Amino acid sequence: MLTYAADRLWEEVAYVAYYLHWPFESIVDMEHPARVRVIEEIGAINGRLSAVE
Repeated sequence: MLTYAADRLWEEVAYVAYYLHWPFESIVDMEHPARVRVIEEIGAINGRLSAVE
């Protein structure tokens, strides 16, 4: 069974990989605060694009 932290890491990796097509190793090697910032920026971009539609 995975811990919450491991589950969350997989969610973060999948999210970034889906939107930016970065390799797994590049995403996992990021420091957590940097990865969270990238996720926030992706979300902000998606929010702006949704508002335009």
